[in-house]
Amino acid sequence: MSDAEDAERHRLKMERRKAVQDREVAEKTVRKGLLIVHTGAGKGKSTAAFGLVLRMVGRGRRTAVVQFIKGAWSTGERSVLEGFGPLVRWHTMGEGFTWETQDRARDVAACRAAWDVALGLLVDPSLSLLVLDELNIALRYDYLALDEVLAALGRRPPMLHVVVTGRNARPALIEVADLVTEMTAVKHHFAAGVGAQEGIEF
Repeated sequence: MSDAEDAERHRLKMERRKAVQDREVAEKTVRKGLLIVHTGAGKGKSTAAFGLVLRMVGRGRRTAVVQFIKGAWSTGERSVLEGFGPLVRWHTMGEGFTWETQDRARDVAACRAAWDVALGLLVDPSLSLLVLDELNIALRYDYLALDEVLAALGRRPPMLHVVVTGRNARPALIEVADLVTEMTAVKHHFAAGVGAQEGIEF
């Protein structure tokens, strides 16, 4: 086959592919607030959620973040996103990883306080995106009632997008979600003795 014939074959193949793609896109007419879940043992769940915050801010829309477990660490993402002023509301409500406090009552109280803030944000009609960071952890350890969380998520404004992050997402949450991504751990530098680094982990 000559180069010209190969090029023409490729053009025809891509022309057919484009026609199929265009038809599929044209059929997708629903617009709604999505419930998005980032879960799995791999790294990047919260990072992906903060990328969506940045994308939404780039469109001039208001966002909010509620962190359920993460505590007083100074993180690069918070520093930069809070710089967008009223477009980003940031609430770090946890006291750190659960093995740090070693006090279930304190962990439950911190998660309850974070959830109370989230409940207010879930009914805010001015928000376009709400990130509930590490909510899956709070649900995994039964710090919050799953039924209550699902009911509140179901009552949110029709166009509010919500992202829930954290390992071990509960099956009932996965069932009602519109988009679920599982981060798979293939290799992690921590296993080779590399600790948390500025700009990568925080």
